[in-house]
Amino acid sequence: MTRIGAAVVGAGFIGPVHVEALRRLAVHVTGILGCDEAESTSACEKLGLPRAYASFDEVLADDAVQSVHLAVPNVFHYEMSKKSLQAGKHVMCEKPLGMNSTETAELVELAKTSGKHAAVCYNIRFYPLNLEAREMVARGDLGEIYAVNGSYVQDWLLYDTDYNWRVLADQGGALRAVADIGTHWMDLVLSITGLSVESVFADLCTVHKVRNRPKGEVETFTGGGGGPVETEPIDITTDDYGCILFRFTNGARGSMHVSQITAGRKNRLSYEISGSKAALAFNSERPNDLWIGHRDRPNEVLIRNPALLSDVPRGFSDYPGGHNEGFPDAFKGCFRAFYGAIGGGPAMYPTFEEGHKEVVLCEAILRSHQEQKWVSV
Repeated sequence: MTRIGAAVVGAGFIGPVHVEALRRLAVHVTGILGCDEAESTSACEKLGLPRAYASFDEVLADDAVQSVHLAVPNVFHYEMSKKSLQAGKHVMCEKPLGMNSTETAELVELAKTSGKHAAVCYNIRFYPLNLEAREMVARGDLGEIYAVNGSYVQDWLLYDTDYNWRVLADQGGALRAVADIGTHWMDLVLSITGLSVESVFADLCTVHKVRNRPKGEVETFTGGGGGPVETEPIDITTDDYGCILFRFTNGARGSMHVSQITAGRKNRLSYEISGSKAALAFNSERPNDLWIGHRDRPNEVLIRNPALLSDVPRGFSDYPGGHNEGFPDAFKGCFRAFYGAIGGGPAMYPTFEEGHKEVVLCEAILRSHQEQKWVSV
């Protein structure tokens, strides 16, 4: 792996995930920046990093930093990505790339002229069996793609007392479940199939139109139960649930539902791709299994095993069959593709251009819901 210094901006749930994956790739993590000095210092000490940055300007001024990882609320993605590229840094930005397609279109052009690598962290692509699914489609194993269906469901916002910055439109954008997890599903199936979306029809729902926000610090995915806390009611306009129909440019059809209020589903992405020769199905709760469906012979389950994978996915599968790989390994795979490209290898990572396309899709989905009709993308 190329010797390079990477700074991580964001010390919440995902920032430390980035740190851990970078370390496993032997990418030097120069330090971390939190939302304030106290969070920066705490994260630096917990993660054993060399530096707690005091400001984003300090990150960009550090000559030891060649790349910046942005794991911050969506509202900051555009500004920080822009400043990082202008400062001559490579960028790995969490999704969605921006709050609207005007922002993301500008970032695409800036990335092109900067000469720097700019990626969106669609890590789910890099489960080895999703890479294998992409290879299978490219080889023609599935034949013509007829339909793509699936879902991404969670339960962490099931109760009206569940709260996080993502529920606020001014922090995360007008779309929430669709933009937060639905973009992962859309990016994944489009990258596997090579299809493009022609039009969408969407029906979205805000289950909790009022949530009770704690008066104090809120931590995500900690599972902590510290007892009763004082709350205040806050109006919510972003989606808890949604169903979207897709028409693809090759004539194929598709559907996706997203939910952050499905009890018992902690983080489950699934898809089924139906082709003229075979079908594929994947479930992120069992990411080491890929179901392969046939009409005239027994179905198969391909268990992740480097010895049985194609060349590209084999390069992203580090452990022997039976030694399961999961969520942290998908980040490692995404970063491996990114830093491999920085080192002169092929650009396999999700680009800013692809991140822009996801935001354009989200805008079409929101318009479709608002107007209750099919909308062209």
